[in-house]
Amino acid sequence: MTRPNLDVDAVQAFVAIVEHRSFTKAAEILGTTQGAISVKLRRLEVRLGYKLIERTPRSVRLSAQGAVFINPARDFITAHDLAVASLSCECRRFRLGIAAHVAGPEIPNLLARLNERDPALTIEVRLENSRQLLDAFDRGELDAVIVRQEDDRRDGEDLGPEYFGWFASPNFHHQPEKPLRLAALAPCCGVRNIATRALQDAEIEWTEVFVGGGHAAVMAAVSAGLAVAAFSCRLAPADSIEVSKQFKLPALPASRISLHSTLTDRRSRDALITLAAAYRENRSTT
Repeated sequence: MTRPNLDVDAVQAFVAIVEHRSFTKAAEILGTTQGAISVKLRRLEVRLGYKLIERTPRSVRLSAQGAVFINPARDFITAHDLAVASLSCECRRFRLGIAAHVAGPEIPNLLARLNERDPALTIEVRLENSRQLLDAFDRGELDAVIVRQEDDRRDGEDLGPEYFGWFASPNFHHQPEKPLRLAALAPCCGVRNIATRALQDAEIEWTEVFVGGGHAAVMAAVSAGLAVAAFSCRLAPADSIEVSKQFKLPALPASRISLHSTLTDRRSRDALITLAAAYRENRSTT
């Protein structure tokens, strides 16, 4: 039996459709039209003899055969790009900012995927709060940032929701008649602002006993039983528990995580596609 030869552009179109869950977005990322993307997908399906994408007016999802093919397809594109990149000795920097309150277990996988896709890329990572990173991005100091969506801008690529809760050590003791002891990040941190605003609206007194020591320091303060802190539910200390009901604390509103970049060259677009895909993949399994 003769095996079909795969067309790189067609496979790349399929992967982009899956990773962005949209023909329109895939076309935008790959610098082509929605019609061209549809033709490439159809050509790939005919060549393989299977329907890969189930498309309805409201959703784009993998067929059973598409679910089997997607990871080998990604490997195929990675191998192709690696082969092409090996012919070029051009090295360049990719300056990436990741908000401290969304930087979780996906980061090693994310960086490994970027390096695997383009070994000539020197990746520089900066961890700060969302506002600081967006300001640095606007000044041209960073090529891309993954941050909590700010109320005053909607220009980034949506990577999904982020949920927050109140966490404390099981040994933490709160006396209802006294102000809640709160560990918080720097005053300009958006998560701190969400938490303190929720306490204020609920008319709950609090006192900040541990302020501005960085994400790792706040986690240490919570683990030591010194205070309560607002965390992303994905990133709370492993030895902590969610205490909203126990201490009658207000629900914290969900946020959105977004990817911002103005880079448009092919290598940068490939890096951004890899970045978004690795982030979404990890979040879907946590």
